[in-house]
Amino acid sequence: MSDKNDLESNKTDFLASVAKSTVGMVPFAGTLLSEIIGRIIPNQRIDRLTKYVQELDEKISKIPIEKINNLMDNEEFIDLVEEGFVQASRAITDERRRYIASIVTNGVTDETIELQESKFLLKILQELNDIEIIWLRFHQVPTMGSDEIFRNKHQNILNPVRAYVGANKETLKKSALQKSYNQHLERLGLIKNNVRIDNRTEQPKFDKFTGQSKISSTETTQLGKMLLEQIGLMEEDK
Repeated sequence: MSDKNDLESNKTDFLASVAKSTVGMVPFAGTLLSEIIGRIIPNQRIDRLTKYVQELDEKISKIPIEKINNLMDNEEFIDLVEEGFVQASRAITDERRRYIASIVTNGVTDETIELQESKFLLKILQELNDIEIIWLRFHQVPTMGSDEIFRNKHQNILNPVRAYVGANKETLKKSALQKSYNQHLERLGLIKNNVRIDNRTEQPKFDKFTGQSKISSTETTQLGKMLLEQIGLMEEDK
């Protein structure tokens, strides 16, 4: 048992050492953040963290060094940066690492948001998968014929899949997943669905197939807009 514990301890020390050395090679952010990374959870993916630090360095190097130095003793800043590293160690796409780096950087540069609020947005981001982020961005500009670059880029995700009587299992599964993505966004308070009302009865219309209220339109909430802005997607592809 002790041999196993020693092995795990050495592995953790080795990963932390490699991570700190890797971060230290990055010109700007690496020097400032190399000590912070030593506090991150064990068994992290060094390659993912390396890519994340490079992304973070590109963004944070534009901030005056004095501002960063003044934050190094700020516990909320340290907490935000640590949370970024934790999530980056699990991020498997470059897009996700870019989102995380944007939130961390904006937490320092955006005067309209507090560091604690930036960490809150990081936690919300953690709740979303990459497909749900694409749907959130889609709802920001829902008008037909608009935002064509973005829609064409992600048409394999955004093309609606309708469940209907007699549909095959694959269609039903895809429709259920697509609906669940938007339901999750709504539960998190990132989008708001407007129920379709019957003009004659002034009561909500219901889908005979699902038994649920029909949706006339979907809009991004203020929280959803804030998240899109902080991850750098509000203006992307417009």
